[in-house]
Amino acid sequence: MCGPCHARVKSGENAVTDEPDDNTAPPADKALLAVAAVLLALPLVAILWVPFYARKDPELGGVPFFFWYQFAWVFLCAAATWAAYRLVLKARPHRPMRGSADDGDAR
Repeated sequence: MCGPCHARVKSGENAVTDEPDDNTAPPADKALLAVAAVLLALPLVAILWVPFYARKDPELGGVPFFFWYQFAWVFLCAAATWAAYRLVLKARPHRPMRGSADDGDAR
């Protein structure tokens, strides 16, 4: 036996209840999670694919493509990470804790 909850289920006490299980999360939107994964993988592929940007032209303000491409990805990566974070928050809904201030029980 791992703990008191397993002992109750094994002995028959409270085996089936109408109360929601606090240890399980609501189902996640897998499509949004897939989009978030693509957003996180995009900067990785763009930076690791060196033959694509290992060149001098086109220059931007006298700076070779090799340098400004990588520098641009600093900001693009931050934007992609933020967007993926927001999508994950939307894909995995939050379940409020029981007895929280939102319920009006805690005073």
